[in-house]
Amino acid sequence: MEKYASIIFASRLNLPMTVNLNPSKAAPLRIIPVSGKADLDQFIRIPNIILGSDPAWIPPLLIERRMHLSIKSNPYFQHARWQAWIAWRGEQPVGRISAQIDALHLEQHDDATGFFGMLDAEDQEETFGALLSTAEQWLRDQGMHRVRGPFNLSINEEMGLLIDGFDTSPTFMMGHALPYYGGYIEQCGYHKAKDTLAYMIAPDFEAPAVMRRLIAASAHRVRVRPLDRKRFDDEVSLLRDIFNEAWAENWGFVPITAAEFHDVGQNLRFLIASELIQIAEVDGEAAAFIVALPNVNEAIRGLGGRLFPTGWLKLLWRLKVRFPSTARVPLMGVRRKFQHTRLGPGLAFLVIDAVREQLHSRGAKQIELSWILEDNAGMCNIIESIGGHAYKRYRVYERQLEEC
Repeated sequence: MEKYASIIFASRLNLPMTVNLNPSKAAPLRIIPVSGKADLDQFIRIPNIILGSDPAWIPPLLIERRMHLSIKSNPYFQHARWQAWIAWRGEQPVGRISAQIDALHLEQHDDATGFFGMLDAEDQEETFGALLSTAEQWLRDQGMHRVRGPFNLSINEEMGLLIDGFDTSPTFMMGHALPYYGGYIEQCGYHKAKDTLAYMIAPDFEAPAVMRRLIAASAHRVRVRPLDRKRFDDEVSLLRDIFNEAWAENWGFVPITAAEFHDVGQNLRFLIASELIQIAEVDGEAAAFIVALPNVNEAIRGLGGRLFPTGWLKLLWRLKVRFPSTARVPLMGVRRKFQHTRLGPGLAFLVIDAVREQLHSRGAKQIELSWILEDNAGMCNIIESIGGHAYKRYRVYERQLEEC
């Protein structure tokens, strides 16, 4: 910890840092807090500096990242606070990190855990160590006893560090990293808390015989329907209710607030057709749902993160006319009372199958289902039984925050 003490001190006082952590470096390393719009814009652009030469990297839309990190625009900040920092080597930005404290997480788990996220840095142990130590000190100063991450910004947004599957591009709202990230995080004292999986599946799968029998046995009770756009706000509230109930006992669960799901709903309203949101009803009660998205990352490839002057035309054409060849399922849930019954797997399969048909008819060739907890054996078995394979693995790390 002494190695990074001067960096932490400089970041806490919002002062430039001139201590050279490695005398062999031509320029000293400084960790500077993000303060103001210009700093935030620089913070947002750092992944392109670090990852820009990786052919799998797709720069996100700058306007979307600004909204994501805007305290006014992102309802996450109604129950969380954060700080971000940039690592500079001379006049060159070489890394970034954020730290978050989520009041809803603390209310749910009462575990004095804070989070780090948005971590990207040059291939240098000292840079990772300095960034992580700075975030840890901020969390420690505010009473946290443990740090977990990366979360960009919460468990309900991008989570985990890519540790397997570097050769393929990330789908929409999934993270990307370079292979050296994980090793440096572990060298800073972090260990695995949980792994999640991203599965890929072709949309022309057939139901296994056991699933067909389950579905046939419950056909008189179950109906699958698309979202009713005429009752859009009520339907979005219904999806939130199912999601929060379905995920309540999962690792790290934090409920999605009404404001957060409303924000999701507004994006869904304009981004996807009603048929890509399917709801399963049992005896007239909404029991499960699924949301499938065209892979926006495929549509924004080559735009350099910019919509103007012509990027927005390309994006609309790629989403509405050509339709991406890949899609992602980011949201899915089965009510708890059905999860451990014979009907539970059938409901999960039925909603997956319903969006599969819709995506297949639109020309999609591959569907990502993510993220799935590695120890969620029931869901993993369902996906694998219809031909899905885990092609990416993301890791959430944690460590105790000792007194310093």
